[in-house]
Amino acid sequence: MTMKCVSCFSRFSTVAGILWTMLCAVPVDAQQLRLFELSGNRKTVTAFVSEAEIFSGNQPLPLVAFEINDQLFKSDDPTNTIDISFTVDTGFAPGMKGRLLFTNTSPDTIILSNVVPLGRDGKAVYITGKGKHGLSRSHIFFPERQPVNCILPDNAWELGYSATPLGNGWSVCALVRRDRSSAEKANIRRFETVLAPGGSVAYNLFADLYEGEWQEGLRKIFQERYLYDVDTFDNSLFEREDLKWIRHTYVMHLIMAWDKFYHDYETGASGLPAFIERGKRLYGGDDVIGIWPTWPTLGIDHRNQFDMYRDLPGGLERIRKDAEYCRSQGTAFFVCYNPWDESTRSEGHLDGLYNLIMQTGADGVILDTQGGSSRELQESADRAKPGVIMYSEGFAVPRDMQGIVSGRVHNALYYPPMLNLNKFIKPEFTVYRVAEVAREPIKREYATAFFNGYGTELNIFPPGQPEWAEEQYRYLGRTTRILRENTHNFLHKAYIPLLPTLTDSIYVNAWPLPGKTIYTIYSIRPEGFSAPL
Repeated sequence: MTMKCVSCFSRFSTVAGILWTMLCAVPVDAQQLRLFELSGNRKTVTAFVSEAEIFSGNQPLPLVAFEINDQLFKSDDPTNTIDISFTVDTGFAPGMKGRLLFTNTSPDTIILSNVVPLGRDGKAVYITGKGKHGLSRSHIFFPERQPVNCILPDNAWELGYSATPLGNGWSVCALVRRDRSSAEKANIRRFETVLAPGGSVAYNLFADLYEGEWQEGLRKIFQERYLYDVDTFDNSLFEREDLKWIRHTYVMHLIMAWDKFYHDYETGASGLPAFIERGKRLYGGDDVIGIWPTWPTLGIDHRNQFDMYRDLPGGLERIRKDAEYCRSQGTAFFVCYNPWDESTRSEGHLDGLYNLIMQTGADGVILDTQGGSSRELQESADRAKPGVIMYSEGFAVPRDMQGIVSGRVHNALYYPPMLNLNKFIKPEFTVYRVAEVAREPIKREYATAFFNGYGTELNIFPPGQPEWAEEQYRYLGRTTRILRENTHNFLHKAYIPLLPTLTDSIYVNAWPLPGKTIYTIYSIRPEGFSAPL
């Protein structure tokens, strides 16, 4: 049944009886938020209106909280610095949508950041930035707990989210997203907006009702609504049987084509048999091995990226034999693709990729510098053989997840945040965390990937196998065995992040299925912990 939106915006002075009559005429599928009731100046929320009920909190709430030059304000605070206007999209459904316009009314340049809908006080949780980290500033804040650093989609680093209990088991979940295209006399940065005098920027505000624990509000906004990146989600790639194999994989190595693990330049033999056997002994073997013969040499002469594959010892036929050997050992074989290869010998990218897959039998393609894929790339791969996976260097934002089924947590996020909310958005999207063996002991990388229910990509481009590598590989084997044996738990939408515990600084995720629930636990207490949890 199609939901119809109430056509007026209710102010505080609206007569409740008239409003109730209007609401009861609307068909009800489920309890949905339709409107805010606001005070006369439209800066304070006094009630929440659904199709079937009016919820009034214990006290009015600010429409938003925000920071100006690192100082916290609420929308109902008197200030000569910023003006906030709010309009409602009366035709929006499900839930409600409004538009906030922030305008700098001061004679000075200001920095706007950390916008949170409905304020920060009295929340089950809220999400905003903390500190000044250049890439990893987002945190989930809890009452009387330390905030938890989290990863958000690359197009939503500045988002604000809150969950507000209303009573009788109901709560309101609310999200703000910055509209970059709206900026006037403004400098858009990852986590803040610099507003010159008279400058402005808009945020879209979304809200709806939910029942249950705070994770259910997060589920509605992130998992069901895809952060409002798309109106409807095209799930066709995820329904393809030939592409589902990648979601059950958990260990990948990327190797330079001149690495001895791939090619022994003294004997001319392949190094893959010994490398694969070593992997089976230490961590149960690789699900994927990918080779990289292009960057950083691509562009040093006229040869294009496909020429560089042809010029490897043994040419494309040797690569095909390597791919076949990998598959015989239960390991998929990936090649890399560089979309920025435009100044070398001209060769059509789509035809070049098709021919490379045809001639090597590759099972997947690593998309260098890409956060998503394209229909054309997938179709080129599909023409060559079924089941070829596109694997992006970055992580696809929700709208781009429709065109790719796998991606990675980039190692630019060094010491990654504990919780990756991209996994929560679409649990069946295949995720790998990039770790570099040569850098330093990386058990923390393995543990964080395991806590989030996904795999690890071992990037061994930098040379060196430190003496501690084998011991840490064995730890990877322990976590990977649990992931592999319970793979369907880690792909299910019922995933519950950050269960409540009796102590702070120890975190628990739940991965339920009928008959079995897996719990992944992560502690940041170096002294250890021994007590009820």
